[in-house]
This record gives sequence, structure tokens and C-alpha cells, in this order.
Amino acid sequence: MRKIKLTREEKAIESAIQEYAPVGRGEFEEIARAIALKKKDAVMNIRLNKHDLDNIKKKAKHLGVKYQTFVSEILHKVAQA
Repeated sequence: MRKIKLTREEKAIESAIQEYAPVGRGEFEEIARAIALKKKDAVMNIRLNKHDLDNIKKKAKHLGVKYQTFVSEILHKVAQA
């Protein structure tokens, strides 16, 4: 039998599949609701002071996230308060 050589990406996919575990219907519905709440379905364009935007980008980079995601999370927290 011939051994198939996987690429790095294919190996990552194969190992990720092994991390998944089956869940019950209730837990599945809870996960689906959480995903639906996080869905971003609106677009917003705003003007910012360049200095503020640069500071936001630095903070986002320090946290290891994209700055748009960082701003979105900040707005989400303020909207929920």
C-alpha cells in the first residue's frame, strides 16, 4: 500500500478534526445561538482622529487581534452595558 504524504495544511486539518467531540442537542442549540449573536450583519463607517486610530491599532496589535475586531468588541461591550 502506498503511503500518502500530507501537506502541512492537511496535517493541521487532520489534527483539528481529532479535537472535535460530539455534543448533545441542547448544547448544540446553545452554541448555535451564541454564534448567531456574534454574527456581524451591519456596516458602519466613521471618521476618527488619526492619533486615536493609531492608538487603537497599537492596543489591538498588543492584544494580538485585528483592530477592526478590537473596535467591534469595544462597541459590543458598550452596547450591552
